[in-house]
Amino acid sequence: QVQLVQSGGGLVQPGGSLRLSCAASGIEYVVDSMNWYRQSPGTGRVLVASISRSGNARYADSVKGRFTISKDASDSMVYLQMNSLRPDDTAVYYCNIEAFDTWESEYEYWGQGTQVTVSS
Repeated sequence: QVQLVQSGGGLVQPGGSLRLSCAASGIEYVVDSMNWYRQSPGTGRVLVASISRSGNARYADSVKGRFTISKDASDSMVYLQMNSLRPDDTAVYYCNIEAFDTWESEYEYWGQGTQVTVSS
């Protein structure tokens, strides 16, 4: 049973920082990427940060220079360091993992989400 357990959300003032964590277990396939999405009321899930198998990171324009995605060597943990937080960053944040088997069939796993609220 694959599990992605998220932690680290909460309430923070504008300009503050928060670190999200996602612990993965039970994944038996090769991890292709580890990702963070967010969803606000009235919107779909939007990709905000991604890190590839090789460690290359990409970010949405809205978070460039403020957020940093990282992972451990075993691909069992993925983190999102969020600095200079703005009210518009308020959302439910979801971790996501994409993996492939030996026949290159794609598998996708999701965490259950964690609330981040940026407010005075």
